[in-house]
Amino acid sequence: MSPRRGTQSSQSLQSTQRSPFFSARSTVSVLLLVVVAGAAGCGKKGPPLPPLVKLPSAPDKLLAERRGNTVDLQFTVPATNTDGTRPANISRAEVYAVTAPPLPAPLTDEQLLKLATRVGEVTVKAPRDPNRTADADDPSDEVEAPQGPGLDQGAVVRLHEPLTEAALAPVDVRDATRNEQSTDGDAAARPLLPPPRLALTRTYVAYATTTRGRKGPLSPRTEVPLVPPPPPPATPEIAYDEKSVTLTWPQVASPHAEPPADASLLPSTPIGDPRPAITYNVYDATNAAAPIKLTPAPIAESTFVDNRMTWGQKRCYTLRTAQTIGSFTIESDAPEPGCKPLVDTFPPAPPQGVQGIPSEGAINLIWQPNGEPDLAGYVVLRAASPDGTFQPLTPAPIAETLFKDDVPSGVAFVYTVKAVDRAGNASAPSAKVVETAR
Repeated sequence: MSPRRGTQSSQSLQSTQRSPFFSARSTVSVLLLVVVAGAAGCGKKGPPLPPLVKLPSAPDKLLAERRGNTVDLQFTVPATNTDGTRPANISRAEVYAVTAPPLPAPLTDEQLLKLATRVGEVTVKAPRDPNRTADADDPSDEVEAPQGPGLDQGAVVRLHEPLTEAALAPVDVRDATRNEQSTDGDAAARPLLPPPRLALTRTYVAYATTTRGRKGPLSPRTEVPLVPPPPPPATPEIAYDEKSVTLTWPQVASPHAEPPADASLLPSTPIGDPRPAITYNVYDATNAAAPIKLTPAPIAESTFVDNRMTWGQKRCYTLRTAQTIGSFTIESDAPEPGCKPLVDTFPPAPPQGVQGIPSEGAINLIWQPNGEPDLAGYVVLRAASPDGTFQPLTPAPIAETLFKDDVPSGVAFVYTVKAVDRAGNASAPSAKVVETAR
C-alpha cells in the first residue's frame, strides 16, 4: 500500500507541475512579491539633497601691460555661471599676483594662491536670489537684474599695481610644496630652481567670489617679466600741415647695445636670446588722465604721422620706448608731452575750370567744385579790364559753383573766383575769364 500511495503522490505532483493554472498562479505570486518589495524600497525617505551651488565663470580677458614700474591690469567681470546660466552668482572679483623665478613646472592653482598676494578687488552687483537664473537663450527679462553697490556684471575692470620692493621680491616656492609627499624625500618634493641669471616674472590671476564666499574658477594666467624698463625717449617735435600732424624724436640708445669692437680680440658671436630691439609707442596725451595709444604695435622708426586733423584743438603727444621680451612688451616711463594748437593757416586750392557763358543782359559763370573738407564757399570777383582792380560780387562766400552777373550788353568784363575755408583762408584767384553779355 505504501509504495502505491507514494507512486500516486508522485504522479499527482507531476500532474500539478504540468498544470497551466498552477504555473500562472505561481508567476503572479512572484510578481506580487517583487512589486511589494520594490514599493517598500521606494517608500523609504532619505535626507534631502543640498541645493546645487552656482559658481561664477572665470574672469575673462585678463590682460597686463607694464609701463615703467607700473603694471596696468584689465579683465571683464563674469556675467554668467559655469553652467552658462545668468546672472552670475557673484559679489566681488579679485586679482592675485606672485613673483618667482622661472620654474621647471608651473605652480598648481592651489600652490599659486597659497603664495600669491592680493593686488586688488572690485565689488560687483549681485543677484538677490542666486538660484533664480536664466539660460543663455532665455529672454533678458526672465530673471531679476543684479542689485546693490558695485560694478555691473560684464563690466571692464582696470587696476594698477606699482612694482614696489615687496612686489619684486621672489617667494620661496618651497613654502607651497613642503607638505607634499614624494618618494624621493623633501628634495624631490620641491621644484628645482633655475640658474639665478634668469629673469623673475610676476604672474597674475583673477577669480570671482559668490555671495556666500565661495571661489569660482581661476582665469588664465598672465606673466610680466621683471627686467629693468628701457630708457624713455625725448619729448617729440610737432609739425603739421593741412592734412596731418608729424612727430619726430631722436633715437634712444639701446641699453643692450654691443660694445665697440676691439681690434685686438678675435670676432665672436654672442649666444642665448637675442637682445631686444628699441621700438616706440605713440600716445595722444591731450587728455592727460586717459592717454590714447595711436600705434597698434610698437614702431622702429622715430617718426610718426597722425592723420587726424581737428582745427582749433590743442593736441598733445607723448612717447614710450618699448622692448619686447618673448611675447610681452615692456614700456618705459613717459617724458613730458609735447603740445601744439592746430591753427588752420592753409588756404584752399584755387577753383578750376572757370567758364563764362554769355546770355541776354547777363554773364553766367560756372566752375568745378573744390574738395577741401573745411571749405566754406566761393567768392566771385569782377574787373573792367584784365589789369583793373577786382571787386567782390558776393559779399559772403556762396556754396554753389555757379553765379549769374547782370551786366549791360556789349561790354566786356573780367572775372575770377576764389575759394574760402571755414577759418577764413582764401585761395589764390582762379584763371581769369573775359566775357561779354549779348
